[in-house]
Amino acid sequence: MLNKNELFTYEVSPLTMAILAVENENGVINAQIFESETDYLIEKSPVKMIDHACRYFGSSLRGRLDGTRDICGITHKAPISIDPASGMYFFPTTSPRNRNCSWIAHSHIDFIRPTENQMTDVHFKNGDKITLDISYGSLMNQIQRTAQFRYLLNDRIKQLGTYTQNPDDQNSKKRRK
Repeated sequence: MLNKNELFTYEVSPLTMAILAVENENGVINAQIFESETDYLIEKSPVKMIDHACRYFGSSLRGRLDGTRDICGITHKAPISIDPASGMYFFPTTSPRNRNCSWIAHSHIDFIRPTENQMTDVHFKNGDKITLDISYGSLMNQIQRTAQFRYLLNDRIKQLGTYTQNPDDQNSKKRRK
């Protein structure tokens, strides 16, 4: 079901599976939001939706992209963590500067399959499927890069949690000197 409500303010959440770029009849790019239970059409571009979500959680798209670069060195089509605490990791299908850039939530993907014409079907865990204009190899690369980024960021968060939970252990004392 596709809901269109121009006054509706949408917040990206852990239920968001994908934010696709769709061109309206006037040539303007809007965001088609796919959630586990419903879909929305929002009169904002996907990149604006992603930037808004990053700002909601205290950063910006630029800040999240810089963070990805600093953590794992990815500079092009970089995955981002909108909010690592809730598992919201998204990756772009093209450069975010491309008006047709869509964003996919890493945690909702069940599997992908190549189709004819260099496109790829993304099958989500809830049984839904979308077809993207991206090659299977390129999409697989994006999924793997996002998995690596998730691992590295979650490892950092875990290490920080260990440090703050045990302030009197030997490593903590060395850091304070």
